[in-house]
Amino acid sequence: MVRIKTVKVDGESIHIFNSAIYIFESDGRYTLQLDLIVSEVAVKKYKKEDTLIMEIELEDGRIIHSIMYVKILPGGLPQLNLFCGLDDTDEYEDFRYVNENDSWYPNIEEGITIKEIRKIEMPDEDISLKLKLPIDQVEWLKSQKKARLHEMVKEFIYEYWEKEGLK
Repeated sequence: MVRIKTVKVDGESIHIFNSAIYIFESDGRYTLQLDLIVSEVAVKKYKKEDTLIMEIELEDGRIIHSIMYVKILPGGLPQLNLFCGLDDTDEYEDFRYVNENDSWYPNIEEGITIKEIRKIEMPDEDISLKLKLPIDQVEWLKSQKKARLHEMVKEFIYEYWEKEGLK
């Protein structure tokens, strides 16, 4: 089976946790399929794109350059499914071929957890809190810079997690 060494999206290297590349055949038409487990940050970055310029380096040294369509797979681990049509499959003879009626599909999620992914790239999310505090604390909070408040709350929560054994 062909294995992927590196992937670049629009010229930028992305961290891949697992991957599969194969040829999908349906009604006599062939598509090159690239399934990637990536970080939530990468999914968020590319989920609104229709197509991406891909550079896929295989472990045997071959490099595939292609414009590929993007599909985000819901549920499970953060994944990108990329694909493009193929007119000529001759240069892909050693790739795994999958038919729409096959029961085999690559399970690239096996052995990977969201916790491991987040150790490499932790996404940030906005959150709004509504608190009732004494006026002197409210005044102090309002006088702080936003970035400093973000760091303080993050540090407090991590310290609390460790103290409570939640992390």
